[in-house]
Amino acid sequence: MIKKFFWNFIGLTVGCVIYAFGFATMISPNNLAPGGVTGIAVILREVLPFEISTGAIVLAINIPLLIIGTIFFGKKFFAGTVYATVASSALMSLIEYLIESGHTWLVLSNDLMLCALAGGAAVGLGIGIIFRFGSTTGGSDIVVKILRLKFRHIRTGVLFIIFDTTVVTISAFVFHNVDLALYATISLIVTSVVIDMVLYGSDTARLVFIISDKNDLIAGRLLEELDVGATYIKGVGAYTKENKTVLMAAVKKQIFPKVKTIVCEVDETSFMIVSSANEIFGEGFKLHGSAEL
Repeated sequence: MIKKFFWNFIGLTVGCVIYAFGFATMISPNNLAPGGVTGIAVILREVLPFEISTGAIVLAINIPLLIIGTIFFGKKFFAGTVYATVASSALMSLIEYLIESGHTWLVLSNDLMLCALAGGAAVGLGIGIIFRFGSTTGGSDIVVKILRLKFRHIRTGVLFIIFDTTVVTISAFVFHNVDLALYATISLIVTSVVIDMVLYGSDTARLVFIISDKNDLIAGRLLEELDVGATYIKGVGAYTKENKTVLMAAVKKQIFPKVKTIVCEVDETSFMIVSSANEIFGEGFKLHGSAEL
């Protein structure tokens, strides 16, 4: 239990550092508002009549959202999300303070395209890691996590795009700069893609159907050499009306080339159908119930 807590803490901390660093050094200094509470914070910082850091605004907006998130996901979610929210907000505020104090080297670039791409990737990587450890950074992350309970067929990154487009549109009017909004949109898309890669990329696999007279030999070699299980499916040939045995196996994409080699070595005349499997649950893959991200 202590070991698990320790690694969760390390994972959340790493995610918070990457997220805050990407946002505070590339996104915020260039007035990019790529959706979510952080985007809203950038907009509010521009329109409010007094000086306040982006991190402080993010923290203020997150308080009611944290209460809602706790109602849906329980105390464990609350503890992790409070830590991630406070840590990332504090890091953002610290970096912004250092920049305003003269440490301008922390503003990594003023090239809007580079910042949209690199900043969006860093933010997406950080959020993805935090989601992986069962928490969020608050804000729209909580809203998206709740929406995932209702719309499980829609990926997390897609929900972010849908939710955040409104904020990007508003930023165009606030900053009177369509170019900034377009760059923010690029950042948003990059963030969403990276989040999906972190959450789902490693789960993509190949679903293989093999029709051969030597399926027993193929299945034996898959199990012995690659530790890949398989399932026999009974079928009937539409033309010959003969009984056929179809071998079905789900394999990780990095193993598939070896599977193909084994099938070719055993039976060059075999018929093999290969398709992509975005998510697989069970032994060797994700645990059931682990995809509510």
